[in-house]
Amino acid sequence: MALDAIKYYRSFEAGQTLIWSGDRMEFVASVVTGVATLSQVMEDGRTQTVGLLFPSDFVGRPGRDTAPYNVVATTDLLMCCFRKKPFEELMAKTPHIAQRLLEMTLDELDAAREWLLLLGRKTAREKIASLLAIVARRDASLKMLPAAGKLVIDLPLTREAMADYLGLTLETVSRQMSALKRDGVIELEGKRHVTIPNFDRLLEEAGDDTDGGMPG
Repeated sequence: MALDAIKYYRSFEAGQTLIWSGDRMEFVASVVTGVATLSQVMEDGRTQTVGLLFPSDFVGRPGRDTAPYNVVATTDLLMCCFRKKPFEELMAKTPHIAQRLLEMTLDELDAAREWLLLLGRKTAREKIASLLAIVARRDASLKMLPAAGKLVIDLPLTREAMADYLGLTLETVSRQMSALKRDGVIELEGKRHVTIPNFDRLLEEAGDDTDGGMPG
């Protein structure tokens, strides 16, 4: 396949910055394993996380020279990279690659809308439950399992990163996670290993319909 001739793999350790906002992008890439965050530094110096990258998500845009966000590995990360110029040339003459990239862009738009909803009028408890539901849905999708019933996930984010992502304090995140555990919505083993006994119950706590009211 033509893509094989221009691809290469890069590994990043948890906490490592892949790309800085404003950097010139010499490659585009998809996540193979691991999770990364997209973030921007605001004028007052605070960092705002604006999205998460999971396996199969795409980084970079053909036709755009610089990176709009910082991209930081939250877990050990493996990326499948493509040199940007050959990728753009291949995309121009291979319609199905362009079509797949459009689908990825639309998925990213759905994720951005979901994130705006998350930061909007939801309570702290609903925000935490929503984030857990997002991660559980993506994890189930990658394993080709239905997002239903009992689910077990490993959270890719620290409590600090969750607070940053949701616009909450660390104390609030810890308090709400403990409350969800106390109420039987989740079970915790350590800080990252989460069992969701009933996914519909979690969706109710998130303020979403049990038929999947959040964008999938």
